Amino acid sequence: MTPATTSARPPGRPRSGVNDVVFAATLSTVHELGYARATVDRIAAAAGVAKTTIYRRWPSKGALIVDCLLDAFGPVPLQGTSRSELMSSAIHWIAAKIGEPGVGDAFAGVFSDAISDPALREVLSARLQDPYRLALQDALGEPENRVLFFIDVVVGTLLHRLGMTGVPMVDSDVAELVQMVLPHFGGDADLT
Repeated sequence: MTPATTSARPPGRPRSGVNDVVFAATLSTVHELGYARATVDRIAAAAGVAKTTIYRRWPSKGALIVDCLLDAFGPVPLQGTSRSELMSSAIHWIAAKIGEPGVGDAFAGVFSDAISDPALREVLSARLQDPYRLALQDALGEPENRVLFFIDVVVGTLLHRLGMTGVPMVDSDVAELVQMVLPHFGGDADLT
C-alpha cells in the first residue's frame, strides 16, 4: 500500500480573488436593485459564493459595503502644487467615483444605515473617512475641523444630487462646485 499523497491546498474553493468577485457583485447588485434590496443573500448569489463566505470576511452588510467602497475608491490622487489644484483634483476625483455604477448608491445607503447604527458610524469614520481626511490634512496643511467641513460640503452635495435626481452630478456642475468651495479655504499659495 502506498502512502496517501497530501495536497498543499486546503479543501474547498480557492480563496484568491474572492474579495474582488464579492466587491464586483456587491456594486452590480446595488446598482441593479438599489442599496436596500441588495441583501447579503443576493450579493452572495451574484458572486457565486456561499453567504457564509461573505460573513466569514464581513460581519454585516455595512462592513462589506465599507470595504467595497475602500476598494472602489483607492487612494485619493491629489494632483497639483497649489491649494486650489489639490482641492479641485479631490473634488473631481470623488465626483467621478460617486458617479460609477453602484458606488454612489452604496455610499448613500451605508450613510443612511449609519444614522441609526453607532457601530457602523464608527466603521465609516475610522475606515472610510479618516484615511482621506488625513491625506487632505497633510496635503493642505489644514486642521481636522476644516478638512472635515470640506468633506461634508463636497460629499454631502454630491450625494444629495444623486439622491434627489437619481443621477450623478454632471461635469459642468462639478466645476461650479469647485468654484463655490475653493474661496472658503482662501489663499492659493504653493504647498511645496
